Amino acid sequence: MRAHIVCTHPEPKSYNAHLAATARRALELRGWSVTMADLYQMGFDPCERASHYANPLDAARFDVQSEQRHASERGTIPADVAAEIARMQAADLLILQYPMWWHLPPAMLKGWFDRVLIYGDVYTSKRRFEHGRFAGKKAMLSVTVGTSAATYAFNGRSADIDLLLWPVNFSLAYVGYTVLRPFVAYGIEAGLRYSDAATVEARLKQITEDWAALLARVDEIPIVPFNTMAEWGADGRVVPDAPVYTPFIRHRERLELE
Repeated sequence: MRAHIVCTHPEPKSYNAHLAATARRALELRGWSVTMADLYQMGFDPCERASHYANPLDAARFDVQSEQRHASERGTIPADVAAEIARMQAADLLILQYPMWWHLPPAMLKGWFDRVLIYGDVYTSKRRFEHGRFAGKKAMLSVTVGTSAATYAFNGRSADIDLLLWPVNFSLAYVGYTVLRPFVAYGIEAGLRYSDAATVEARLKQITEDWAALLARVDEIPIVPFNTMAEWGADGRVVPDAPVYTPFIRHRERLELE
């Protein structure tokens, strides 16, 4: 089995980097082959721009989707993007490791999505969800957040963690991945600032052990369900008898009742 880990944190000695390294060791102990992309250390350019594309379709105006599709068809996808796609294609499991900043992933990771999930080679209108490029592969998030699990509960002041992570998980499902329940390391910032050193060390050690133990039984991690293409109607709405899994996608009658 193979895994690819994408780590997104500017500090190589950060706890996120530590968790990425922990994941690598835990999987390698199970006999997996693991590749790693540390986006900041790689100097990955998160900004999609015309200069990434040689021999553009239209040198006068940069249309992102058109140029991505053109590069996909001509085999001229930017080298850093092509390398990431190859690592993802080779992997049975993709892990995205990052801190939650302002309730979102760091801009570096958003740029990774913008550039690596390229139109044409990775997805098209017909290659999405269960028909996507990475169908049959699994993906999961490992995220650090500043405050406690209670603040990220469904009625917490930091908002429901499942809803905050939904857009990233949805993007992974969109390109075909089976999405696993995320691992969330809670209270990182609060613990570092307001607890004594021994308490912080013990708690971070426990989180690390929990993460390694989870990956030791990665095949048992529950799936985050998403609707399939077969469950969308011609109007782009979920069909009446299809299940819905999130407040972001609801049946019309339910919306009218709320």
